[in-house]
Amino acid sequence: MEAAGGQRGVPRDSGGAQRRSPLDVIMSQIRRKRTASDRKPLGRFLSWSSERTRIPEDGESEAREDRGQRGQSSGVIKAAEEERDSGWGRVRVFLQRLGKKADSSVLSVSHCDLTATDLLELATLLQFLPQLEDVDVSWNELIGGCLTTLTSHLHHVGGVRSLRLCSCRLSVDDITGLGEALSCVPFLEVLDLSWNSGIGSRGLQALLGKLLPPLREIHLVACQLTAADAAALGGKLSSLPRLCVLDVSCNPQLTQEVEGGDFRELAASLSHATSLTTLRLQACGLTPDCLDALGGSLRYLPSVRELDVSCNRAVSGGLNLLTFHLAHLTQLEILDVHLCCLTHADLEALIQVLPALTALTELDVSSNKEAGGVVHPLVSALPLTQMKRLPLNSCSLNQESLTALAQIVPSLLGVDVSWCKAVGGRSSLILDTLQPSVIAELRLSSCDLTTDDLLHLASVCRRGCLSSLKILDLSYNSSVGDEGWSTLFEAGGLGSLEDLDLSLRPLTSASCSAWLPALLQALPTLTVLTRLSAQRWTMGSQERQQLSQRVRKRKLLLEFDPEIKDVTSSCKRTNQQRAEE
Repeated sequence: MEAAGGQRGVPRDSGGAQRRSPLDVIMSQIRRKRTASDRKPLGRFLSWSSERTRIPEDGESEAREDRGQRGQSSGVIKAAEEERDSGWGRVRVFLQRLGKKADSSVLSVSHCDLTATDLLELATLLQFLPQLEDVDVSWNELIGGCLTTLTSHLHHVGGVRSLRLCSCRLSVDDITGLGEALSCVPFLEVLDLSWNSGIGSRGLQALLGKLLPPLREIHLVACQLTAADAAALGGKLSSLPRLCVLDVSCNPQLTQEVEGGDFRELAASLSHATSLTTLRLQACGLTPDCLDALGGSLRYLPSVRELDVSCNRAVSGGLNLLTFHLAHLTQLEILDVHLCCLTHADLEALIQVLPALTALTELDVSSNKEAGGVVHPLVSALPLTQMKRLPLNSCSLNQESLTALAQIVPSLLGVDVSWCKAVGGRSSLILDTLQPSVIAELRLSSCDLTTDDLLHLASVCRRGCLSSLKILDLSYNSSVGDEGWSTLFEAGGLGSLEDLDLSLRPLTSASCSAWLPALLQALPTLTVLTRLSAQRWTMGSQERQQLSQRVRKRKLLLEFDPEIKDVTSSCKRTNQQRAEE
C-alpha cells in the first residue's frame, strides 16, 4: 500500500529516504567537475533532468544571493547619487536665484543682499559641497548678528582654504562664533574680515587665540582696531609661521597709545613673522616714532616684497627713520608712500636708498607735491629697465619733470600724470616715448589738455603704440575741441581698450553732438570695452537712442547723465515763458 501523502513511482531505500536514479548521480558528478561558466550550456541542454528532479545546479543559489546583494548595494549607491544630485540641484537653484553660477570648489555670494533666511538656507547647502575651497560672503550687511547660522555648518566643508566676510556688520558674538568654528577648517589659509567695525577691541582678541598655524593671509582693513589690538596681534605672530600677508590698513586708532597696548609692540613682533611678503599699514596714523619701531624689524624680514605706508600724513619729515632700514629688504618690489606729505628731505632720503632696492618694480610717490621737483634724481636712482609703475599724479610736475620722466616711460605698464597742469601742451614729451605692446594704462585726467594734445594722441594710436592699452582716462579736460575728440575716435588702434573716461568736471556741461558720430563709428572696433564714462556731456534723444542701439547687445557700462539735457531744456523753456510774460 502506498503511504499516506506519498508519491507514486518514486523508489525509496530501506530507511524510507528517496533514492536517486543512476542518471541523477551521473549528472551531479558532472556538475561538480565543471566550472560555473561551463554549467549553463549543459544545464540548458539537459534542463529536463533538473526540472524533473528539482535539484538546483551547484552555485546557482550563491549566484542568486550575489545578485541580491549587488542589487541592494546598487540601490544604496543609486539612492546616494540621487540625494547628491538633488542636493547639487538645490545649490544651483539657490545660486541662480542670486544671479551666481554654481561651482563645486568656489562659493561666491558677495554683494547679494543676503538676509538671515538666505544665510540659513546657504548653511544647509554646505553638506552638498564637500570639495569647497573658497567661500566669499562679503558685502552682505544684513547678515550681521547671525553669522553663527553659517559657521555652525563649517564642519561639512573642512577643506576650505579661503574665507572672506568683508563688510557684513559682524558683531562680537559673530566673531566669537567664527573663532569656535575655525577648528573645523584646519587648512584655512586666507581670512578676510575687513570693513567690520565690530571686530575692534574685544572681537579681535577673542578670535586671535583660535587662529591656526596654516594661516597665510590676514586682512583686517577698517576694523576700528586699537593699540591694544595691535599688541594682541603682535603676540600671536610668533605662532603663525606661514603668515605671508598682513593688512591692517585704515585703522587710525591703531597707533594711539592707550593703557594695555601700543603699536610698537606689533612693530617689534613683526621680527617673528619671517615669512612675511606683504605688509600694508595704509592710513594707520603712523608717526616718525612708529616708522622707527617698524624699521627695527625690517632686518628680520628678508622676504618682504610689498610695503605700504601710504596715507600717513604725520610721517612728514621723519621718513628717513624708515628709509635707513629699507636696504635690508633686498626683495622689495613695491613701495607705496603716496599722500604722506613728504618733504624735500624725506624724498632725498628715499632717493639715497633706491640704488640698494635692486628688485623694485613699483614706486608710488604720488600726491606729494614736493616730488615734482626731484623727478630727475628720482628716475636716475631707479632700475629703469625693470620699473613697471611710477605714478606721479598730483605732484606739481613741470617741463623739466616731464623730460626726466620720459626716460623711464618706455618700460612702464602704466603712466599716471593726472592733475598736473604742466602736461597740457607738452603731452608729446610723454606720448612720443610710449612703446607698442607695453603700455596698458594711461591717465591724463585734469591735465589742461588741448586739441593739439588729442591730435597728437591720435597719431600715436595710428602708429600702433597703444595697441595694448586697457585704461584711458581723459576726464576733466574741457579745453579739448570737437576736432580733437573726433580725430581720436577715427584714428583706431585701441582694440584692447576696456575702460574709457571722457567725463567733464562737475557743474559743467557741453554737447557731444559734433564728435558722437565718430564714437559710434568706432564702437564696433572697441570689442572689449566694458565701461564708457562721459558724464556731463549732453546729447539729443535721437542721439541717445542711436548710442543705446549700438551697445544694446554688449555688456558695456554707459555712464552718461540723462537728466542734464532735460534740465537745460527746462531752463530754456522757463526763460522763454518769462520773456513772453
